[in-house]
Parts: sequence; C-alpha cells; structure tokens
Amino acid sequence: MPLKALALNATLKTSESKDASSTDRMIGLIDKAMSAHGVETDVLRLADFNVKPGVTSDEGAGDDWPDIRAKVLGADILVMATPIWLGQPSSVCKRALERMDAFLEETDDQGRMVSFGRVAAVAVVGNEDGAHHVSAELFQALNDVGFTIPANAVAYWVGEAMGSTNFVDLDKVPKMVTKAVDMLARNTAHLAGLLKAKQYPGEGN
Repeated sequence: MPLKALALNATLKTSESKDASSTDRMIGLIDKAMSAHGVETDVLRLADFNVKPGVTSDEGAGDDWPDIRAKVLGADILVMATPIWLGQPSSVCKRALERMDAFLEETDDQGRMVSFGRVAAVAVVGNEDGAHHVSAELFQALNDVGFTIPANAVAYWVGEAMGSTNFVDLDKVPKMVTKAVDMLARNTAHLAGLLKAKQYPGEGN
C-alpha cells in the first residue's frame, strides 16, 4: 500500500482568499516530490476550519479538530507548513500543535502514544529571517507529541528583510529550495516506510 501524507497548511488565509499562498506553493513542491516516492498527499488549510483553543482531542460542539485529528492519525507522514509571523510559526499552526498535546495522554495498551510510528516534516516560508527558529520550535513540539523527525526534514524560503517579494511571487524556484524539498521527501518517505513495517517497541519489550 502507498504511504499517505497529510499536509497542514497553517497560512492565515482561507481558501476563499483571493491572495495566493506562499505556504501552499511550498506544499505543492513537497507533494510533487513525495509522489515520486509513492506517497499520496492530502492537504488541509487550517484557517478553513474551526479549531477551538484547548489541549484535548475534542473541545465540544462546533470543534473541527476531531475530524482533522483522525486524518493526522490516518496518515504515515505529517507535514506542518507555516508562514513566519513576528518571527514565529503562525497562530493557527500553534493551535494545531496545542491540540496534539492530548497525544501525551492517549496511549495504546503498550504505553505508546497514538502518534508513534508516524513521521513529521516541516515547511516554512516568510519575508524575514527566522526559518531555523520556526523549524526548531516545530521539530521540538512534534517530537514531544510522538512524531519521528527524519534527517533534513525541512524545506524553507525566506525573502529579503523588509522586502515585499513573497515565495509565491518568484518566477522560478531557487535550486537550493528544490534540493531541500527533494531531500525532505526522500528521507521522510524512507523513514515512514521503515516505521510502517516495524513499529516502535512498547513498554516491557
């Protein structure tokens, strides 16, 4: 069976926005690169949903997170993709991570978090420096809630400080971005395949 990836687009723009999303463009590159390794990618734009604040898997009536959570756990690979705002991941990105905090208490009969065996990668875009800081925040958070981080599992682009050109405005994708995307896809698909074939040991093993 092919590997499945879920990309969470944490742009602040909804799908109804007339403005193009740089984050969406980066996800498109990753999707194409992943497909070369037999990975099927589904994309959700978090701003389209009502993800309520909280740290449980279900915050009650009107909360869209339970359905998103099911898709996260139904995938072999999670791609967290965020723009940089004020030098940090977007607010909707942080909210999704906060909701995954519930995984810490949700374990199987061998004490493994429900997220174990899944691989995570990160994509970052912005017009100011901060890609390393943002990816570091996401990597730590995703690892905390049970995801495995492959080598070089980040692709990013940042524009000139105080500049007005966005990633989505570029006529051509820079060679180094393409190289990073290809490495992300290759390493992520490889590790996801290994973990799908052999899960982490549980308590007492």
